[in-house]
Amino acid sequence: MADMHAHSVRFVRETMLPQAEPPTTERGIVKWMRENLFSTIPNGILTLAALWCIWWLISSVLPWFANGIWDAPSIRACREILDGQVGGCFAVLTERWNQLLFGFQYPSELYWRPSLAFLLLFIAIAPVLFRKRFPAQMLVFTAIYPFLAYWLIWGGSILVPVFAALGFVAGYVVYSRLVAQSFAMGFFGGILAALVFWWVIGIVPTEGIIALEPVASRNLGGFMLNLILGTVCVSLSIPFGIALALGRQSDMPAIKWICIIFIEFVRGVPLITLLFVANVVLAYFLPPGTNFDLILRVIIMITMFASAYIAEVIRGGLAALPKGQYEAGDSLGLDYAQSMRLIILPQALKISIPGIVNVAVGLFKDTTLVSIISMFDLVGMIRGPILASTEWNGVYWELLGFAALLFFVVCFGISKYSQWLEQELSTDRR
Repeated sequence: MADMHAHSVRFVRETMLPQAEPPTTERGIVKWMRENLFSTIPNGILTLAALWCIWWLISSVLPWFANGIWDAPSIRACREILDGQVGGCFAVLTERWNQLLFGFQYPSELYWRPSLAFLLLFIAIAPVLFRKRFPAQMLVFTAIYPFLAYWLIWGGSILVPVFAALGFVAGYVVYSRLVAQSFAMGFFGGILAALVFWWVIGIVPTEGIIALEPVASRNLGGFMLNLILGTVCVSLSIPFGIALALGRQSDMPAIKWICIIFIEFVRGVPLITLLFVANVVLAYFLPPGTNFDLILRVIIMITMFASAYIAEVIRGGLAALPKGQYEAGDSLGLDYAQSMRLIILPQALKISIPGIVNVAVGLFKDTTLVSIISMFDLVGMIRGPILASTEWNGVYWELLGFAALLFFVVCFGISKYSQWLEQELSTDRR
C-alpha cells in the first residue's frame, strides 16, 4: 500500500534550475539578421543582391579614394604620380579650396570676415532654433546679427547697418502704436515709417566712420554666396509666406486677390526665369544710372519664389485646423492679430513644419541656379574658372563630389533639426 502511494505522488522540485541562455537563433545578431534580412526567401535573395551591390561599390570606389593624390600642381602631375593606377586627383581641392569657399575675387587677406560672420551665425540662430535651452536675452544679438554680418562681409562704414537697424526700430515703434487700432494700419504704417526714416537719413554722410575695407558684391562667390542666398532668402520667405497665406484667406477682396494673383503667378513661373528677370529685365524698369545690386535683385526674386510656395504650405496648415480653434479666439475676446499670434499660427506652423523644411531644402539647393546668370557660386566656380583653367581641365568627380558633400551636410542638418522640432512640439501625443 505504501509503495503504491509513493508511486502516485508527483515529483515536486525544491530548488531552481540554473538559468540557461536562449538559443543562438533567438538572441544577438543572429536573431536580428533572421528577422530583418532573411525572414523569407525573397527577402534573403534581396539581401544577398544588396550585399553584392554594396561590395561592388566599395571595391570600385575605395581604391579611388585610397590612391588619391592630395598634393600636385595640375591634373597632369596627378596622372604622372598615379602612373596608370586608379585614383582621384584631390589636389584640386587643396589648391583651389579658397576659390571654392570664397570665390576668386574676394581678397584673401579678408577671409576672416566672412568666416567670423559664419561662426556668429550659429550664436545668432541658437536662441531661435532651441528657444528653451538658451536665455531670451540672446535674441538681442539675433536681431543685431543681420546688420553685423552685412558689415563684416561687405565692409564700409558701420553707420550704414546702424541706420538700417534704426529704420526697423522706427517701423516697429509705429507698428506698436497703430496695431491697437487696426492690424493693417499698424503693418503698413510701420513699413511707411521705416521707408521715410531711410529716405531722410540717406543724406547723412557715412564715409570713413569706423569703416572696414569695402568689398563689391561682384567679388562674392563660392559656397559663401550659396550660404548668403540660402540663409537670407529662407529667413525672409517664411514671414512673407505667412503674410501671403493670411492675405489669401482675408475677407477684404483687394488683399485677397492680390495675394492669389501673386502666389499663382510666381508658382507658375520657373525660378530660372525669375533669375533672368532679375539679371536683365529688371534694369529696364529702373531710372537711368540706377545701380541696383545684382545680389539684392536675386535675393528679391528667390524670396518671392519661396514665399509663394511657403504660403501654400502654411495655408494647408491653416485649413487643417478645426473651426473651433478660430471660434475659441473670438470667445476669449481676442482681436484678429492676437488670435492669429496666440492660437491659430502656433498650431498651423507646427503642422506645416515638414512642408516648410521641404521648401527650405529645395531653395538652398536651387541657389546653384545663379551660376546660369554668371554669378560664381560654388557650382559656378567649378564650371567656370576652375575647369576653364589648363591646370585642372578634366577634373570632374572630385569637384562635384566636394560640392555634393557640402550641400548634403547642410541639407541633412536641416532635415534632422526638423525631425527633432516635430518631436519636441508634439505635445498632444505625449
